Amino acid sequence: MTIDPFPVAAPLTERTEAAISDPKAAEERKFVRGLGLFDSTMVVVGAMIGSGIFIVPAEMARTIASPGWLLVAWAITGALTIAGALSYGELASMMPQAGGMYVYLRNAYSPLWGFLYGWTLFAVIETGTIAAVAVAFARFSGVLWPLISEDRYLIAPVHLSTHYAVSLSTAQLLAIGAIALLTFGNALGLRYGKLIQNVFTVAKTGALAALIVLGIFVGRNATALHTNFGGLWRRQPGAEAATGFGLFVAICLSQTGSLFSADSWHNIAFAAAEVKKPQRDVTLAMVIGASVVILLYLLANVAYLFTLPLPMIQHAPADRVGTATLRAIFPGVGDAVMAGAIVVSTFGTINALTLTGARVYYAMARQKLFFPFANGLNAANVPASSLQLQGLWAALLVLPRTYDPSTRVWGNLYSNLLEYVISAALIFYVLTVAAVFRFRVTRPQAPRPYRTFGYPVVPALYILAASVIVIVLFVYRPTTTWPGLLIVLAGIPVYWSIRRAGGPQSVTTKLRS
Repeated sequence: MTIDPFPVAAPLTERTEAAISDPKAAEERKFVRGLGLFDSTMVVVGAMIGSGIFIVPAEMARTIASPGWLLVAWAITGALTIAGALSYGELASMMPQAGGMYVYLRNAYSPLWGFLYGWTLFAVIETGTIAAVAVAFARFSGVLWPLISEDRYLIAPVHLSTHYAVSLSTAQLLAIGAIALLTFGNALGLRYGKLIQNVFTVAKTGALAALIVLGIFVGRNATALHTNFGGLWRRQPGAEAATGFGLFVAICLSQTGSLFSADSWHNIAFAAAEVKKPQRDVTLAMVIGASVVILLYLLANVAYLFTLPLPMIQHAPADRVGTATLRAIFPGVGDAVMAGAIVVSTFGTINALTLTGARVYYAMARQKLFFPFANGLNAANVPASSLQLQGLWAALLVLPRTYDPSTRVWGNLYSNLLEYVISAALIFYVLTVAAVFRFRVTRPQAPRPYRTFGYPVVPALYILAASVIVIVLFVYRPTTTWPGLLIVLAGIPVYWSIRRAGGPQSVTTKLRS
């Protein structure tokens, strides 16, 4: 008899999960299903719209060097995102539990695959994004209140090596304060978290829509229209995308920015146990929310092209294309208006990421694959311990700085880490969408309240397109992709160390015994 070292976990009900984790589970608190369709959609939209759409187009424009192909690159991002949401919906309807992708990967392949995703999510993806968005919140707050700055130090940089240091500036302090405040707010209960989310998501969606309207109808000018739309598909001479193959590579490389800006569309699945009608509303929220955001992103880029010639987009100061657009429309006050909009936007994003991410660590702890104290809910029926641990690590990621001695330029460690794991995150997405095919074969009779629209074409195209992007990234950006794979692989010895310690017994083994 052979023993599969990576057994496929059997489907788990909430009762089974609780019984495996703790014999007193029947007495434990349960999640409150307090998220309706509107709330769930606001989580999706709120998690997706941060500060990226106001900054990322500059780097994409430099890489692609063509107004028309810039829009095509965003359209590709949109098609991938919506195809992913349509595919994930089937998994969400089958397994409406807290944990989202962690649950899907664990049940489709093995507990190891689920752990590797959860490990990477906690180490970098979720916490690093929280740190990044919190610093963006503080940075743009500094436009309104100059006392807040990354150059105003409470603790000057203390070098750990030539290239790394730790510091505490007023901007870093505000970023940590925002993380702490929203962690505390979400620990008070779901109703507080969703109230903050709904208010700030409506506000920032309105702000982005206003920018689009202003750019298209007020900021439009003959110079920008002639430069951008007079040669819509023309590529700049000598650009990286000067040949057909070069254009293909450039579009693939540009996806690192656009996909990151449109990421977190699936985070509502992390909190599926708190959605009122999870078999229906998790899928609807992902599809509706992702579609709304992608439409807004495409229109935002159209607004930029109506207002600014492509060279001004490419060379916007500090890549702040949104600010440059409003500055062109409202000279003198555009900076402050844009900063206020981004402050609102990033605050809502921090809340959405904080609310949803902690549910994954809770789900891992239920299987004894995370810190034991994270296995439980507080009196408000939320995973307070997971929230606190997530907030603590995200706050710590705000402190380390990177330093380039040749240019004397300071950076942030989380920026490097996030750049490293973008390709690794795409691999997890490909594996998750592939799970739709796997479950159709291994569990054909499993209840599927929703079946993937366009199956098998839609998920197959997603897998193909995302795989091509991953391959191009590993070939053309090896210094920022291979380290991300190493971060993921570093979770393997951690996983086996936990198993040897006797904590996480295989769910499958217990179910089959």
